[in-house]
Amino acid sequence: MVATNEAMVVDLVPTQPAMRTVTVASLDGITDALAAYHAHFASCFPYQTQRLWSEVYLRGLLVADVPRKNIEAVALRLLGAGEAADRQVRAMQHFVSEGSWDDAAVLCAHWRLTDQTLGEDDGVLIVDGSDVPKQGTHSAGVARQWCGASGKKDNCQAGVFVGYASRRGYTLLDRRLYLPEGWFSAAYQERWQACAIPPETPFATKPTLAADLVAGILASGTVRARWLTCDEGFGNDPVFLDRMAASGLWYLAEVSRSTHVWPLQEPDGQPAAAPQVWVPPQTASRKGPAPIRERLAPASPTTQTVAAWAAQVPAAAWQRYRILEGSKGPLLADFAAVRVVAVRDRLPGPAVWLVVRRSVPTPDETPVCKYYLSNAPDDLPLIALVWASGMRWPIERCFTEGKDELGLDHYECRFWRGWHHHMTLVILAHHFLVRLQQRLNQREGGLRATQFLGTGAGHGVAGHHPPAAQPAGLSGAAPAPAGPPEPHAGAPVAAGSAPAAGVRPRRRARPDRLPAAAQTGRLPLPPAPPLTPSLAGAAARHTSHHPTETARATPRSAHVALDHPRAPGGR
Repeated sequence: MVATNEAMVVDLVPTQPAMRTVTVASLDGITDALAAYHAHFASCFPYQTQRLWSEVYLRGLLVADVPRKNIEAVALRLLGAGEAADRQVRAMQHFVSEGSWDDAAVLCAHWRLTDQTLGEDDGVLIVDGSDVPKQGTHSAGVARQWCGASGKKDNCQAGVFVGYASRRGYTLLDRRLYLPEGWFSAAYQERWQACAIPPETPFATKPTLAADLVAGILASGTVRARWLTCDEGFGNDPVFLDRMAASGLWYLAEVSRSTHVWPLQEPDGQPAAAPQVWVPPQTASRKGPAPIRERLAPASPTTQTVAAWAAQVPAAAWQRYRILEGSKGPLLADFAAVRVVAVRDRLPGPAVWLVVRRSVPTPDETPVCKYYLSNAPDDLPLIALVWASGMRWPIERCFTEGKDELGLDHYECRFWRGWHHHMTLVILAHHFLVRLQQRLNQREGGLRATQFLGTGAGHGVAGHHPPAAQPAGLSGAAPAPAGPPEPHAGAPVAAGSAPAAGVRPRRRARPDRLPAAAQTGRLPLPPAPPLTPSLAGAAARHTSHHPTETARATPRSAHVALDHPRAPGGR
């Protein structure tokens, strides 16, 4: 156990990422910067129209001055409510909800860019969930379940997210929509098909989804990371923790106060006996095969809850740290740590750290404790564990900023693919703000220089990370949905332009509160990437199977053809 002087306060605020101060309200004159940022992802969209719509939607999430950044409002505000309004809205809805562009390629490019922007050897992956209340029952994954946004059981969609944080800043990396177990019953088959959920999608718990997302990020070898943090919704799952340990990450996972462990030291610092396992011997009177299953040895000590152990820690064993600079002032907390043996199937599991964080109360308050388990090395100093415990708040900031500024919860997509597409583009929009903040910091003299306080013997916290794994399939990408092939999705046209031929408006959609004129400041689009031989061959085959421009001008009643996305001037 780490024993220190309570009167001494260690300040860790300089080692925490600063809150982002750049907001969407301060984005005037960033057209060139956003165009350059979009160019990093342009090659991930196989068709010119998809590149155009991705630029428009990304810009809309950032700068569209509308109350809610849903597809209809963004399309009308940026492109205007002219003759082509219905076609523009329908085309943007198709791009987001049903477009055939690949999330995996976009996210992998985002991860590489994130490592350039924020990457550090001891970077932190953060796992958390974000829920969006819904009124209806027809959207993919919607069900009555616990909703963090409303703080109660509610009708909502639940998503699992992975974020990244370092001393340089924070952003989101990946996302996955959670499908409740009820959605796998026969009663939901019609809704399953209506939402175009891939039929091979298996049921997975939120910790399993989170582990799959993390595995995909690590397998790509694009982001440097040493730590993983999560709340007790994930930390209470031993399978999830063991998967994170096997990946080479050091996890610091919050667990419930009722979690049982075998402490290897008493609260006063004296050594405690470790638990043992044994196989009971075959008795003379017993018939049948000899026992082979391990059991807890009779001489082993009993387990303790983490709360029971923390309640016995003497006052001199707590160390006070200033871990965050909150809106109400600095956040101080007392910490103590001890090596324990975790419980796995009622038997001794891996040796890990138990870290206890105790709030510093006012005279009329009672201290509140939080408990964490960590597989970090046994010679790691307490200050490193304390620093990691303060690196979970950035993902909460990502959710708040995404919902308040970028329309993270404004989507109105029912399709499985649409949810993932929307979240992918919100992730890109958030990272753009992070990069803009970094540029402004550099203009003002650069980020504050920080150095990690203390390292363990043989484990330099800064600069230590597992070797990059070989790239593999990205499990976090949205699987291809079931359903018919992609329908027509025309390129965006500003108000007053000639309408595209062959597109049927679905409905009239011109909210009175939106001006008819398009919002100015359209981004210049970078040139299309050169075609590889394989793509060139595919393009030639595609051209031979789809109508020419002359055929497109022919009324639909004269022929039946599938209009395919085409960019101005051809692909």
